[in-house]
Amino acid sequence: MQNKQIVVIEDEPDILEVLCYNLEREGYKVFESLDGSEGLALIKQKMPDLVLLDLMLPSMDGLEICRQLKANQRTQHIPIIMVTAKGEESDVVLGLGIGADDYIPKPFSPRELIARVKAIIRRSERVEQLDNKDVIEIDYSELGRLVVDNSKHLVSLNNENIKMTASEFRLLFCLASHPGQVFSREQLLNHTSGDNVMVIDRNIDVHIRSIRKKMGAENPFIETIRSIGYRFLDR
Repeated sequence: MQNKQIVVIEDEPDILEVLCYNLEREGYKVFESLDGSEGLALIKQKMPDLVLLDLMLPSMDGLEICRQLKANQRTQHIPIIMVTAKGEESDVVLGLGIGADDYIPKPFSPRELIARVKAIIRRSERVEQLDNKDVIEIDYSELGRLVVDNSKHLVSLNNENIKMTASEFRLLFCLASHPGQVFSREQLLNHTSGDNVMVIDRNIDVHIRSIRKKMGAENPFIETIRSIGYRFLDR
């Protein structure tokens, strides 16, 4: 984890100390803030590999920080793990819906914290590699080899071609190029509209059902995230 930088924004000094201690012990370079607005400025200055973000913060809450980061093209790629207290389930759903990658509830174990951080950073690195490709090839041990070729508009599973409409293909390519990331229906609409292809929001669910049917009910590549949207299977 050498050279990986993490910004931690947490207004409880004791929790902040625990977070920073465990991350630094794993070799991460950690920058910290007790305040929402200052933390947002710190993120824009450092451009870290990951943000650990409390939801209840002075001056600016965690959800607003998340909104601003994901609305900014310069920072929207930065993964965010929300640190939440009990009773904040609705905020968790909202946070994941606007682009946060994961959450960890208080109290948390240091082992779980580090495992979540490592998993999100690894996933972010894979997504960055996939974002630069027109052809996505993923080998799943049980489900087989999936190929999504954007240049040829081709989908194949275990060397068998699967016919997709233009809308279905754009949705599948978006999800497959970001494995493990949760997308709201609105985000999928934004990602897949354009290039003379129009995906209507209320039809997102219909397109997803069609994709699943074509790929086979026994192949659970696309997972429904209740009250939020969808996520593609992460190896």
